[in-house]
Amino acid sequence: MNKPQSLYIGLMSGTSLDGIDAVLAKIEVSGETSLLDSVSVAFSPELRKALLDLQTPGPNEIHRENQAGNALALAYADAVKQLLTQAKLSPVDISAIGAHGQTIRHQADLARYLAYTHQTLNPALLAELTGIEVIADFRSRDLAAGGHGAPLVPAFHAQQFSSKENVAVLNLGGIANLTLLPKDGNVTGFDCGPANMLMDAWIADQQGHAFDENGTWASQGKVNQALLSRMMADPFFLKVPPKSTGRDDFHLEWLQKQVGSDNINAED
Repeated sequence: MNKPQSLYIGLMSGTSLDGIDAVLAKIEVSGETSLLDSVSVAFSPELRKALLDLQTPGPNEIHRENQAGNALALAYADAVKQLLTQAKLSPVDISAIGAHGQTIRHQADLARYLAYTHQTLNPALLAELTGIEVIADFRSRDLAAGGHGAPLVPAFHAQQFSSKENVAVLNLGGIANLTLLPKDGNVTGFDCGPANMLMDAWIADQQGHAFDENGTWASQGKVNQALLSRMMADPFFLKVPPKSTGRDDFHLEWLQKQVGSDNINAED
């Protein structure tokens, strides 16, 4: 680790549950970071279903979750192999893998010492499969200290984008989150609502597609102010940051309840 620079692999599969992003990054001793290469690998339908089913209570959860964690480690290892092959590198060239795992429950708003967040993954299996040290369990320490454990990116944004001006960074993943980087250095970040997760669920329900490629379907619609107002009345939007959310709060059933019996165009 005492090299003038180190190579790391980051693995992420977000709330949208569409697949794995694997990135190869060079990190200097100064903290300066550069992206060298990347691959994206879609989840198999079986793994996606297994992970999605774990988002809600069901039978034999402990067994199913451990099986899914092992399967996710296998999928992560395959993504690492593809990335190394593409970059013409071997495992000995990599200092470590950062692997977040897949969030299956996020209950950060429970009373102190009852709050939790849970990501499934077998990091030990991932290390064995790749031959590379694995860093995991990114969120639990923050919850133990009274935080939300989410979003993860504000610390990275502060390292990469802080300046003498006020900066805001909006990240649109499955969940939308906002990082505020005021010039006084007081960094804050919080989830601000659902993003691709709900849009993917809606087009799957209405059109049978996994996602709205290039926003083609949505671009045919118009803003329905009444529906938007009902959505924005959800208690989450009234909470003062820091705050976080996930599939526990926003899901297809939530969206269907907001639409109700209104006769609206699905693309709206």
